[in-house]
Amino acid sequence: MSFVTSYTRYRSPIGTWLLVSDGEALTGAFPESHRAVPDVTDSWRRDDAFFAGVRDQLSAYFAGRLVDFTVKLAPKGTPFQKRVWEALREIRLGTTTSYSGLATHLGSPSSSRAVGAANGKNPISLIVPCHRVIGAGGLLTGYAGGLELKQWLLEHEATTARRSVGGVTPIALAAVSPRARQVTLA
Repeated sequence: MSFVTSYTRYRSPIGTWLLVSDGEALTGAFPESHRAVPDVTDSWRRDDAFFAGVRDQLSAYFAGRLVDFTVKLAPKGTPFQKRVWEALREIRLGTTTSYSGLATHLGSPSSSRAVGAANGKNPISLIVPCHRVIGAGGLLTGYAGGLELKQWLLEHEATTARRSVGGVTPIALAAVSPRARQVTLA
């Protein structure tokens, strides 16, 4: 079986995203500011029609009408990374957790650095919500798309959560915004 990487570009209110697929599921979602956005090569095939459902869900998210993505995903990574990325999908819109909180949730409280490293390798930004992981004490910390984008996403989700039916408690942005800093995870 021949494997062909397909892609499209999606224009959002916060910039253009590169969406990547293996032809069956989404394998990547990268904002243009992402530090590891892959280069589109000649062997890739642009397929806007394949990504129509993903673009519709992203549009609903940015319009404040979508709380949970239902896109079929197939991220490439180690078994540990995939466990972390699956746990990220459990963090509800409008809420955050810390690296140590996520490590504890995974049953390995001493692995917060490894969790941070896996979080930073997440190839499906936004849909696998790695931006919802913040540092101890509510500080904004590393995000492959940049801290400004991370803050925008968290503020957008806080607003969406306040409007959503379901009573999700929005995050306390006053605690994170003025003290944002970059932390490099090893």
